[in-house]
Amino acid sequence: MKPIALIFFLLPVMRLAAQTDAPMMISRAGAPATVADAAFPELKDSLDRAMDRNDGIAAARLLSRMADQCYHLGYYPQALDYHLQAGKLYRQEKQWQLLAENLNDIGTLYYYNRQPQLARRQYDEALELYRQAGNSNGMAQTNGRIGHLYEKQQHYDSAYFYQHKALELFSRTDNRTGIAKIYENLGSIHEDLAQYDTAYRYFKQALDLNLQNGDRPATIEIYNNLGDILRKTGRYQESLVYSRNALDLALETKEEYQLSSAYRDIAKAYNLLGRNDSAFYYLELSRENLLTIYSRESSKQLSILQAMYDTGKKDLEIVNLKNTRKTAIALVVGALLLAALGVLIISRQRLKIRNTALLRMQEQQQFRTRTELLQMQEQNLKQELEVRSKVLGTHTLHIIQKNQLLEDIQQRLEEMVKDDRRDQKKQLKQLQQLIHQNFNHDQHWDEFRSIFEQIHQSFFDKLKQYCSTLTANDLRLVALLKMNLSSNDIAILLGISQDSLRVVRYRLRKKLNLRQGESLSIFIQSL
Repeated sequence: MKPIALIFFLLPVMRLAAQTDAPMMISRAGAPATVADAAFPELKDSLDRAMDRNDGIAAARLLSRMADQCYHLGYYPQALDYHLQAGKLYRQEKQWQLLAENLNDIGTLYYYNRQPQLARRQYDEALELYRQAGNSNGMAQTNGRIGHLYEKQQHYDSAYFYQHKALELFSRTDNRTGIAKIYENLGSIHEDLAQYDTAYRYFKQALDLNLQNGDRPATIEIYNNLGDILRKTGRYQESLVYSRNALDLALETKEEYQLSSAYRDIAKAYNLLGRNDSAFYYLELSRENLLTIYSRESSKQLSILQAMYDTGKKDLEIVNLKNTRKTAIALVVGALLLAALGVLIISRQRLKIRNTALLRMQEQQQFRTRTELLQMQEQNLKQELEVRSKVLGTHTLHIIQKNQLLEDIQQRLEEMVKDDRRDQKKQLKQLQQLIHQNFNHDQHWDEFRSIFEQIHQSFFDKLKQYCSTLTANDLRLVALLKMNLSSNDIAILLGISQDSLRVVRYRLRKKLNLRQGESLSIFIQSL
């Protein structure tokens, strides 16, 4: 192998991961997709504010922009996560066209993750949404993505079919930018099939349209494609013309990725012409430009990593950054920067260790705080339960004492009624009747029940599962039995005799369907 050929073997033949093998599609606005200028932390702050004010549409758009930045830097899993979150919000807000655009982006990410079936599923849903909305440009864009998916699976007949469907739809709306991109896609298919004359014709049609539209970035890409076709067919001098056109336009528009590609294509042509000095010169320019791009992208990567750290996904993204950097440096610099790569890996590993330790310390502190809080809550509940139990006991004792007093008064009044003095009999009977009513309608029952239910939560609900026809008097009796009061105390509280209490207990047993010999008190205590 010639020395210059060895250099070409080591030189990256692709741009950074997010720019390589990208679907030849039209962006939402009809121009080549670009990454938002806003820094990732700014987008994250804006997202937090949008979520705070429950602005679902704004939050979804911000998530899509964050996903675009992750996609641009090759963070496909994180980009997919953000797009999925955005898609959920678009569905909630019923923003169907925005959802369709988002589904197309999700499909592209599934394609990068080597899940073509999932990618196709997203494209099909997006296509249906566009069809319902009557959006021909959206349908064309999605058909183009499906065609690109088939092309990369080497199903060229299907790829050709869907690209022509996209071309027909773009033609209906006279979308020249879209038509130019589809011509480029068709040229790519024929280039894969080594049908260079047809590929050249499609690329030339795309070039003419891009020049008419003034789409300079797309024009650079077509210049590079035409140079590739001519170089593959042995027309090296002619290929240099297109590659130099791409170089000049890339310098003018400051399209750095296209600039690196143009330098590299020129170097390849000179190598094939046997002019290895010139080839090495342009190859070195390509390498230096890629290093510049990589340096700038590294700062963006660090900024995004910091923001991801704040959202709890730092460790995974550090691994992705390390792998991305390792791959990029190995492709760009090769053996010359292996030592620098080792330093970078060690540095990233130390950062990961420090941040992991910090996260563990924070988690431990949070665990201790939660444990202490739970212990305090448990202690407070115990104290509150103890206080309420005392209150219930005191309240019950008060009622017993009151009823005993009333019973004594009633007995005395009965003795007075038996007396023959008629001038006081009527008033005494009225007083006796009032005391009797006080026995049957105790005004403290509601307060008693409220305190009882706080101590014995859901007791009455469980009781009613056995019998839903229990009366208020039945519930009073059950509550007093639950408190383990004696029969005498219960009779006094209810204002009835011991015999009447036995009858009431018998009726309660019947309602609860207790078998003969089964203890009513034990049954109630078990609830």
